[in-house]
Amino acid sequence: MSAPDRRPVALVTGASRGIGRAIAREVARAGFDVVIGYHEDHEGAEATAAEVVGFGGSAVSVGADLRDLAAGERYVQAALDRFGRLDALVNNAGIARDRRVRRMTDADWTDVLAVDLGGAFSCSRAAVTALAESPTGAIVNVSSIVGMNGNVGQANYAAAKGGLLSLTRSLAREFAPDDITVNAVAPGFVLTDMTLTLPAEIIEANIAATPLARPGEPEDIASVVTWLVSPAARFVTGAVIPVDGGLSL
Repeated sequence: MSAPDRRPVALVTGASRGIGRAIAREVARAGFDVVIGYHEDHEGAEATAAEVVGFGGSAVSVGADLRDLAAGERYVQAALDRFGRLDALVNNAGIARDRRVRRMTDADWTDVLAVDLGGAFSCSRAAVTALAESPTGAIVNVSSIVGMNGNVGQANYAAAKGGLLSLTRSLAREFAPDDITVNAVAPGFVLTDMTLTLPAEIIEANIAATPLARPGEPEDIASVVTWLVSPAARFVTGAVIPVDGGLSL
């Protein structure tokens, strides 16, 4: 078992910006060192690393393409090489290729499923042995209310994020004997670099449909994720927590 006097370590995928960066920042504030997973945005990952260091943590950024099922091994090995342990995995990385099914290309389908769902599988498979050695091993999957309710023009994204919810429940059962908790958060409409590129009328419609009458901020998601990887949530597993301002009601 890992030495209790050392800082716990979290691996956060897709952490070069947006929700992933906010999660990395919040878990660092909570006392974690952080492995920052990214694909191509090395500059963004290094900016996240600087924020982690600003909160007193250590950080290492690691690039990998989650369309490759070997990527999880690369991320986890980086954690073990740098810190010698892994205590939490946050499967946040995701992409969107929105298009109605009649116009959806093979790549639109396969890339989204590979990154959003296959990436979580790859990282979870690679991490389970190290997490089992932690006194507080935890996995949090960042899904979406689209994975719960579906959405026009997002069949690929909905299938991936819905599959992520089923993966969460299955892993919660499978990893429970190792005392690893596995949970998911389902964000609603959150202001990120990706959503800010949407047409104004779509942004306005999503806000109007949200009972709290405002969009989410990345920090809204990060605070729930940070709780789920903390000792305070040790008896929570297999849960899906909507963080959506009531949008899924």
